[in-house]
Amino acid sequence: MSAPTHTRLHPATRAGAAGRLPWWALALPVLAFTALLALILNPSGAHAATGDPAITQLFERLQELTAR
Repeated sequence: MSAPTHTRLHPATRAGAAGRLPWWALALPVLAFTALLALILNPSGAHAATGDPAITQLFERLQELTAR
């Protein structure tokens, strides 16, 4: 004997914020794309052999990108 199944009369609808993406779902791919694009356009600034910490280089790169 099988269990009774119910069919929906109305299709499921998205209500309000349940259908929206969180802000970081768009921000993270944009940030990653921007970082990779910056490395492709100017690879000379990506060398880690300068002796500076990586975080300092990151902030310098961000300042250069926002100054344009």
